[in-house]
Amino acid sequence: MATIDTRKGPDGKVVYRARIRRKGYPIQTGTFPTRNEAKKWITITEGAIFEKRHFHVKESTKHTLGDMIERYVSEILPQKSRNTIANQKQQLTWWNSHLGRSFLNDISPSIIAEYRDTLLKQQKSNSTVRRYLFVLSHMYTVGIREWDWIEDNPALKVSKPKEPRGRVRFLSEEERERLLKSCKETRGLYFGEVPNELTSRYARLLLGE
Repeated sequence: MATIDTRKGPDGKVVYRARIRRKGYPIQTGTFPTRNEAKKWITITEGAIFEKRHFHVKESTKHTLGDMIERYVSEILPQKSRNTIANQKQQLTWWNSHLGRSFLNDISPSIIAEYRDTLLKQQKSNSTVRRYLFVLSHMYTVGIREWDWIEDNPALKVSKPKEPRGRVRFLSEEERERLLKSCKETRGLYFGEVPNELTSRYARLLLGE
């Protein structure tokens, strides 16, 4: 959109300031002694912007996170397994609902960290939150290497929640008995050529008896 404002110059004469606003581009301004010259400048400059000749514009100022998610879902997700597609599509839908309208150059590590904390407050496990961050980071990597939409990956600068320690589980008495019984009856590679008594003793040793 272009506008022309009437102002007084330093010498008191009327001048005309033209301003051009276009989504994804810096605001362009120019001051002219006549309205016709201002209109002519607007016509020429808007034409140059439309043809992308006026100045270099970073792709990150033209595309939103929602644009990148849409392309990723369309081009990259189909290459993955069915379960991965379903899970990552859900995760990307969540990111889209919160940051989809933001231009890529406006999304900083601190903003992503804020939404990481939002996920944790929604009682998502650490492992789940890590997966949300992983798919976001991979999407940025594709955007950098293959699409040239952005120059930096802010998701890489965000710390991920620590993975929980694996749970240590001990066999119940019933499970121990079933294991020992199975060992006695086994005629496989490890137990088939030794007496049942030794087989049982070896199994008990494995179980810590």
